[in-house]
Amino acid sequence: MKRFDFDVAILGGGSGGYAAARTAASAGLKTVVIEGGREVGGLCILRGCMPTKALLYAAEVKHLAEHAATWGVQAGKVDFNFSKVMARKNAQIKDFAGFRVQQLNAGKFKLIRANASFLDAHTVELCTPVWSSGFSRPEPPKGGTPSQKITAKHFVIATGSTVAPPPLPQLAEVGFITSDDAIALKKLPKSLIILGGGAIACEFAQFFARFGVNVTLIQRSEHILKEFDADAGIEIEKVFRREGIQVFTNTKLLDARHKGKLKSVSFGQNGKTISVSAEEILFALGRVPNTASLNLENAGVKTENGRIVTNHKMQTNAPHIFAVGDCTGRHEIVHIAIQQGETAVHNITKPKSPRRMDYRLLISVVFTEPQVAFVGLTEKEATVRGIKFLAASYPFNEHGKSLIMEAKAGFVKLLANPKSGEILGGACVGPDGGELIHEIVAAMAKRMTVHELAAMPHYHPTLAEIWTYPAEELVEQI
Repeated sequence: MKRFDFDVAILGGGSGGYAAARTAASAGLKTVVIEGGREVGGLCILRGCMPTKALLYAAEVKHLAEHAATWGVQAGKVDFNFSKVMARKNAQIKDFAGFRVQQLNAGKFKLIRANASFLDAHTVELCTPVWSSGFSRPEPPKGGTPSQKITAKHFVIATGSTVAPPPLPQLAEVGFITSDDAIALKKLPKSLIILGGGAIACEFAQFFARFGVNVTLIQRSEHILKEFDADAGIEIEKVFRREGIQVFTNTKLLDARHKGKLKSVSFGQNGKTISVSAEEILFALGRVPNTASLNLENAGVKTENGRIVTNHKMQTNAPHIFAVGDCTGRHEIVHIAIQQGETAVHNITKPKSPRRMDYRLLISVVFTEPQVAFVGLTEKEATVRGIKFLAASYPFNEHGKSLIMEAKAGFVKLLANPKSGEILGGACVGPDGGELIHEIVAAMAKRMTVHELAAMPHYHPTLAEIWTYPAEELVEQI
């Protein structure tokens, strides 16, 4: 039997990596976590979920104060201190990241601060990180100093993702900021062009607009939030335009250049060429798996467009190597990465009773206002997969509690099996949508039918009782 330095080596100390390390250590495996980022904590804590939601909540508070007269409250002139908004966000992120550092240094496993790349299927070379613009990149040893090498019986790759490269070389020449830069701004630009229409683009569009920035959003697809059904994207587009955000959809980027002191972007739309200018450009056209420096070919690991290919056990084509989180490119969602990390290590320790990832209860939430959320099947996905369904929806502008709140934009929607009535999916575009969707998550977890949901007591007046209306409609249809 060949001896290895570790039973499990985990590449990356973010949410997925930490979940894998915690699970491996609890199972008694000799475990090492190798993390090469300037900061420890992972994308969600450092540059993703937590900082963006802290900023969005500040923007919502400001927005509500500005519209307090709706409820007969005279708030007066609403001002803000952007440096204090950012300072509060920074303090919170420092606390979150600090706790993750404590977890990683608790002594349950070894933590090495380095970048790793594969030399062969069981060996990685560790390189001292050299940071550029705040982010790490692997750097080979200099001056003939030999690198440290470690071996492991199993590997879990959890290296996350990085900002996608720009589709136009002109964008690099003109210059732009990314979401990583946007959460660290010292001052607000007066105007901003946002390239993209996904969750990151939409959340930042509303944040900046509510803090007084003149925002233009340019989306390639027919509607923003293309992973949702079109009705959700259309609803958010209406809200954005009402709040003064200029939205262009179904476009093709053509050029970017300087226009005096401004930056200009040209794009095609409906056979016409349109140009818009702003003080800054926010590039939000997605992220790509962070795998380029891993030398995965040396380990025989298969990739597709940088994404590590895994099965439902989170196992790569190399049976002893697993991958979890954003580097697998399937679902860039924190709780999914955590489940994947736990699943991977379970399958390392108990290969004869494997656990498989089940994405039936896949949840997605966008923290715009109104929030957008879905669980399970969308109409779009059900149609593509040939799954028969019935759908019913109900608007918030006819719902008691939302009328009290003056939160009239949006709707809820349920999908159900046309014979059994089992709930197949749910969507919510509306106030606290990210919270409301969890009622349908719970219902689907127990495979409830719309009959059972409709019969379940709901207190009045609450936002949650809105789910009973599409459920009752589907009961009548079935």
